[in-house]
Parts: sequence; structure tokens; C-alpha cells
Amino acid sequence: MARFFRSLFGQVVLALVAGVVIGLVWPATAVQLKPLGDGFIKLIKMLIPLIVFCVVVHGIAGTGDLKRVGRVGVKSLIYFEVITTIALVLGLVLAFVFQPGVGMNVDPKALDASAMSAYAANADKLASGGFSDFLLKLIPTTAISAFSSGDVLQVLLFSIVFGIALALLGEHGARVGGLIEDLSLVLFKIMGLLIRLAPLGVLGAIAFTVGKYGVGSLKQLGQLVALFYVAVFLFVAVVLGLIMRLSGFSLFKLLRYLREELAVVFATTSSDSVLPQIMAKLKHLGIRDSTVGLVIPTGYSFNLDAFSIYITLAAVFIAQATNTPISMTDLLTILAISLVTSKGAHGVPGSAIVVLAATLHAIPAIPAIGLVLVLSVDWFMGIARALGNLIGNCVATVAIAAWEGDIDRERARAVLDRQPLPPSDPR
Repeated sequence: MARFFRSLFGQVVLALVAGVVIGLVWPATAVQLKPLGDGFIKLIKMLIPLIVFCVVVHGIAGTGDLKRVGRVGVKSLIYFEVITTIALVLGLVLAFVFQPGVGMNVDPKALDASAMSAYAANADKLASGGFSDFLLKLIPTTAISAFSSGDVLQVLLFSIVFGIALALLGEHGARVGGLIEDLSLVLFKIMGLLIRLAPLGVLGAIAFTVGKYGVGSLKQLGQLVALFYVAVFLFVAVVLGLIMRLSGFSLFKLLRYLREELAVVFATTSSDSVLPQIMAKLKHLGIRDSTVGLVIPTGYSFNLDAFSIYITLAAVFIAQATNTPISMTDLLTILAISLVTSKGAHGVPGSAIVVLAATLHAIPAIPAIGLVLVLSVDWFMGIARALGNLIGNCVATVAIAAWEGDIDRERARAVLDRQPLPPSDPR
């Protein structure tokens, strides 16, 4: 037991329990602990742009094989689109089979539109931009602005170009490449120091949530929340479990290996809070630097599995709750629009509601004001969204690495089985 509580995972679990107790017993005090959670996430986000840059540049320049990098990028995009489509279809199917909104008989005119005002502007921007606008947003105004804004995709684009340039320079780029490798070691050491603050961040985040909303707040729209959790569980266990098995590894062992990061995401409802640590752990698993550096940051915007389930499930729920008939054309439209709008979700304030609003914007038959219903339980669904998205991206990295031959299988099995690393392993 003493060993358990000395571990980061044990301390995070203890912080979770303490946060719930404080939220229940002293709710007013618990709400004031919110800065602990917010501050922890900001500290981690502070490192993300530089870590992504160093990992991607070092991976591309170090491999010396630009064709391999291109193959990984193409395979990643194909994988993301296929798996995202499966997730979107799963949300639709479960919504129609279990019909969580049927019987609510909500009159859209009776809903409070003011609750949506904070999300309306962002939703309009997301819906009206179109695919060309999305592509243009990938290009930063300047190289520095990509880092200052914290936009992961913009940083990734600049990093890929920078890494390719270093690779083409050969020996002339070796000194810069060595400097970037050394910088990455410093950044990961900083991250190791900051991650020790995770229990404080978890304590603040969970105490605030319980203190403000109460445990009983989950009862409202509980069927929708429960169905969403079941959907994410099925997707992870069946779809991602099968992908891991085909890749030659166990999903359960991977989840056990990532338990500390999953506990942090559970409490903070933010997968950003563990992005640097996840990249470090996947590299330690034996996956090539360039593959980790390309798949993980791209997946954070292009491979939102649980988020995709949420969009279609919530859209059909709103139609059912407001007694709005939807045709097969509407369903296909939801699928098509969701494939585009979900790609712009990462980094958008209130992204879940914003993207859902942008999706419904293209389907006038479903009253967008019905989003107020989902808004009341969005935080609870956000836990499963963040966990599902993170697990999906970790599985994607393993699968693509196995597909491309970029994973040291002997090392990976040793790490997942908690066995000593192969004696010849240079890492």
C-alpha cells in the first residue's frame, strides 16, 4: 500500500477521492480550488508546441528516409478517416436502437437560447469556413506565431518542413539536429518535474466539478450519458481491441501501461494535459520518434473517436427529444458534415458544443436550440470523450507503427509485460 501511494498513479487516485470528499462536504471551498486544475493544464500546454517541434524534427531528420515519413503520413490519414467513420456510424446506430430522447417531448420554443450565446459565434465560424478555410488555417502567419498561439497542427506543419530541410542538408544540418535532440531532453525533463504536480491538478479539477454540479446532477439526462459511456466502452473494447490484436499486442496491457495518464485525463477531462507524457511513453515503448511525432499530434485533431460518437449520438438525441423527424438524407448529411467539422474541434473553446452546433447548422430540420439539453450534462460526457480520444490515438500510433514496421516488438512486449528490457536495447 505504501508503494502504491508513493507512485504517481496512487497519488492521483488519492487526489481523486479527496476531491470528491471536499466537493461533497465543503462545496463552496471546492469551487475555489478550480485554479489548481486550470494551472496544471496551462503548465503542460506551455511545453506542448516545443515538444512536438523537437520530436517531429528529430524524428524526420534522424531517419534520413523522407519516403518513410510520407508513407506514415498517408497511412495515418487513411486510418483516421476509416476509424472516425466507424465511430460516427456507431453513434447513429446506438441512438436509433436505444432512442434515449424519445418521450421527452421537449418544445424547442420553451428552451433558454441565452445558454447557447457563448458558443454561437465559434459555431458559425466553424460551419461557414469550409474545407479550404480549414486548410488555410493550418498555415501559420509566421513560424513564431504557430508556437505563440499553441496551435498543434500549425506547429506540426512547420516542424515537418523544418525536419525535411534538415534531412536534405545532410551533414550541414547535423549540428542543428543535435541541438534540437538535446533541447528535447531538457523539455522532457521539465515535463517530468511538472507531471509530479498532477495530483494537485486532479484535486482542484474534481473538487470544483463535484462542488459546483454535485454528484446528483448526473441524474438529468442520465440515459444519454449512460448510453454514451456504453458506446465509448464498446468502441474501445471491440474496435480498438481488435486493432491492437491485429497489431500483435494487448489493449489491456497498453491501458495498464498508460494508467497514470488516463487517471489525469479522467479528472481534468483534457487529453492535452498528458500529450507530452504520452509521446514520451510511446517512444519508450519502442516506436520510432518520427512516427510518434507525426501520428499523435495529427491524431489530436483528425482522430477524435469518442468525439465522433458524441456528435452523431447527440444530434439524433436532440431530434428525438424535440419530436423532429429525420430522414435518411439527414443522417447521411450528419455523417458527411461531422467528418469535416470534427477536424476543427481541437483548440476551439467549448469544442464539443461548438462542433455539434456547426454540424446542426447544415441540417435545418433539427432545432439547434436543442443543444441546451446536452449542455447540461456535457461535462460528464466530456470525461468519456477525453479518455476515448486519448486511447484511440495511442492505439492508432501502435497500429500505424506496426503497419509500417516502426516498432521494436521485442522491446514493446517487454515494456507491456513489465519485464526487463532486452540487454542489447540502446535506449
